Amino acid sequence: MASVAREKAPAPALGAVTQLLNKHKPWIETSYHGVITENTHVVLLDPPLVALDKDAPVPYAGEICAFNIHGLEAPFEAVVLNGTSGEGQLRARGLVDCELQKEYTFIIQAHDCGSGPGGTEGKKSHKAVVHIQVNDVNEFAPVFREARYRAAVTEGKIYDSILQVEATDQDCSPQYSQICNYQITTADSPFAIDRNGNIRNTEKLSYERQQQYEIQVTAWDCGQKRALVSAPVRIDVKPVCKPGWQGWNKRVDYEPGTGSKQLFPKMHLETCGGPLSSVRTTVELQTSHIGKGCDRETYSEKSLQKLCGASSGSTDLLPAPGATTNWTASLVTDSGRDSDLIFRFDGRQAAKVPDWLVPQNLTDQFTIATWMKHGPSPGLRAEKETLLCNSDKTEMNRHHYSLYVHNCRLVFLLRRDFTQVDTFRPAEYHWKLEQICDKEWHYYVINVEFPVVTLYVDGVTYDPYLVTDDWPIHPSQIDVQLTVGACWQGGEVAKPRFTQYFRGSLSGLTIRPGKIESQKVISCLQACKEGLDINSLESLDKNIKFHFNPAQSILVMEGEDLENINAAVVKVSYINSRQFPTPGIRRVHISTTVQCFGEDTCLSIPDIDAVVMVLQPSEPRITIAGVEQLRRPAVDLSGSSGLDLFQDLHIASTVTRTDSAARYAGGTCDGSSNAIIHNLDYCDILVLGEELRPEAESLQLDRSSLLGMHLDATNSTSGMSIYGVDSMSNYEHVIRQVRYHHWLPATLTQRRFRLTCSELNGRYTSNEFKLEVSLSGAEPISRYMQMVHRPSSLQHSLYPGHSSGVPSAATVVIVMCIAALVVVVVLGIYRIHLTHQQEAKLVETTKEADVAWDDSALSITVNPMENLTQPQASEEEEASEEDEEEDEEEDDDEEEDEDDITSAESDDSEEEVDVQLPRIHQPSKRGNNLDKATISY
Repeated sequence: MASVAREKAPAPALGAVTQLLNKHKPWIETSYHGVITENTHVVLLDPPLVALDKDAPVPYAGEICAFNIHGLEAPFEAVVLNGTSGEGQLRARGLVDCELQKEYTFIIQAHDCGSGPGGTEGKKSHKAVVHIQVNDVNEFAPVFREARYRAAVTEGKIYDSILQVEATDQDCSPQYSQICNYQITTADSPFAIDRNGNIRNTEKLSYERQQQYEIQVTAWDCGQKRALVSAPVRIDVKPVCKPGWQGWNKRVDYEPGTGSKQLFPKMHLETCGGPLSSVRTTVELQTSHIGKGCDRETYSEKSLQKLCGASSGSTDLLPAPGATTNWTASLVTDSGRDSDLIFRFDGRQAAKVPDWLVPQNLTDQFTIATWMKHGPSPGLRAEKETLLCNSDKTEMNRHHYSLYVHNCRLVFLLRRDFTQVDTFRPAEYHWKLEQICDKEWHYYVINVEFPVVTLYVDGVTYDPYLVTDDWPIHPSQIDVQLTVGACWQGGEVAKPRFTQYFRGSLSGLTIRPGKIESQKVISCLQACKEGLDINSLESLDKNIKFHFNPAQSILVMEGEDLENINAAVVKVSYINSRQFPTPGIRRVHISTTVQCFGEDTCLSIPDIDAVVMVLQPSEPRITIAGVEQLRRPAVDLSGSSGLDLFQDLHIASTVTRTDSAARYAGGTCDGSSNAIIHNLDYCDILVLGEELRPEAESLQLDRSSLLGMHLDATNSTSGMSIYGVDSMSNYEHVIRQVRYHHWLPATLTQRRFRLTCSELNGRYTSNEFKLEVSLSGAEPISRYMQMVHRPSSLQHSLYPGHSSGVPSAATVVIVMCIAALVVVVVLGIYRIHLTHQQEAKLVETTKEADVAWDDSALSITVNPMENLTQPQASEEEEASEEDEEEDEEEDDDEEEDEDDITSAESDDSEEEVDVQLPRIHQPSKRGNNLDKATISY
């Protein structure tokens, strides 16, 4: 409350006291409106502040003493300028800031001076409302909301607004707080700005001409106060937006042995800003041109089955042509792809499988497996295409079991005999699958547990869509014929012939009587060693759905968020787990479908094609080292344990590390050799020269040394083969157990062997390690016999002065001594020959190996003058040698008769403790026959 006191008036006369009474209240306006400029003190009121009192001009009662303000801490006060006229003034008690408060409202009252100097009995006016507005002063400059602005435009378009800049002003009044104008201060820019801050381009922009623009923008408020700091604006020019994948490389190089490698580490999907509801991306790795559909292990079928733990007893119906497997010699083969053996059938080739190879009638359980590549045959859809057929060899034309393709359907026929079943039972099983005619490689396995027949294609089980029943076949004495590539029609035709030829490619066709394969083994046999992968699968967003096909060659990813899809695609990788992968190109195809809200497809995303270049792996150099000559006494060869041939054997492998870029660009550079560990799949021990004589010598290997390994062995007179996928150390261990046994070491001059090892079915081979075995006591005897055989011309060289034909007395004595010596030698040779025949008979009857030559009864006396020989002695000795050669030739004929054994007999010997199996991988090279004119002990 504020009040002002007037000056003290003279006291009235006593008689006029009654006239000084305060009868009326002061009067003011009911409301006032005021204006004050910020940072000033006086308020301009409308109407002016004036209080009237009807008691005027009575002193005190008619005078205004004060104006009182009632309000919540109103920063104002009212002062009385003239108490008699009632004029007052409204003032600010401090500086008023419009930015803090623009308006004030409060109550004001006027007070008169009452009835006397003390202001007693003073009266108050009514309350009036005062509204005060604070006038603004333009004290603030505009300020931009953002320190920097950035936008992007597509080339070739005129935009109404690229982006909008905005500035603010802290002044309180609309006049000074509003921004009335913006301006681009950068000269010669192809942009303009309006009063609302919208920036547009004044001409079409070109990405090739300029990819980025930097301009400066300023602002003015309506009081024409300019911003103190301009705002920088960056505008990026993008090429014309085309929806699709960006940031990917067309070629990705894959270094063997590097594990999983990201294919598209910087790739992202550009949708040009369209709202999306879902994205579905399919990544496909195309490897149909690699091997049999992808990069698989290229070991032989037998080694793969051993590696995967398949049941024993499998028979390969399409082996590599050889001496004992000649039924495939007439078929067309293609073995140029990473050692894979592929047979091509064009509708004119077929092969008869020997009767001894597979049983005539299969049991209730058996397995048929094959790799097949087949496509539709235009114009021949009505004909059956037979892969495997077992039919009557003559007289009739009954099919006992067969596997064939008909109208792109796979059919397996199994007709039982009345001796096995005598009721109407399932006989034909039909499958309709896309894989049968897609011209791609697939692995087919038919497991028969009659009457249930299960088909596996690439490890996936398929049930037949149709099963037809039939009566069993009537029993007969007609032999059956098993064929591959067609069916044999031996009866009901004028001339037996093949029919229902197959058109396609087959590989690894096997049949296993009596057992079926597990799904685990089947998956192992056809497993791809390369495929797609996802790096850091645990970091993949949970909203991303993904799915691999069984071969991991197709990956489907789906999500609703574009950023999550981009993050997922970046993790897609290629992996090849083979130590020595097949080099070359793998194609990668990516297709994408984008769905918008309420629409099926709103954007068309072009497919992309890239390639993964699998670089050439560093080729290993397999080295076999050890003792190359063994000179042992006869007892070591003829003993019960035999002679360990390769006890000091060592197998190692090295690779030369070179710069990949130089290597694959055709350049060369120096590299260092490093040891490497890998598997082997077979090692062959080949006999050089004459084959082993079964009645006198053999190679032996205890079966116990193969236990716990993926190894097996075959043995023959040509040598021994150890096969199976296993480590070099295991091969080394087993080869060291190979023994050479000779029951008649006296007949041995020397034996030479050659050892070679292979990885990946002959893709990488070792050096040829040659070993020579000879008797340690054979050399002195041989030298002595050479002295005996010395020709008569030698005496002329020793004694050139004796030209007379009349012998002297000394000559006669010498001749007699030598003649006696020759008689002794001939008798010794004859006794040795008798001993040899007795030992041969003993070996044939008992096959005992502990036969040693007892030479205690043989005494050879060397005359001190043995260097002098006579022509007559030489002639007698040569005659005796001719008789001995005739005896040896007869023995050789007997040996050749014994060597002529059938492969069935070889198979029967598999149950023996020592390995006596069919022939080894490589054919034997006959030659380097021993000279039968030389006698060796």
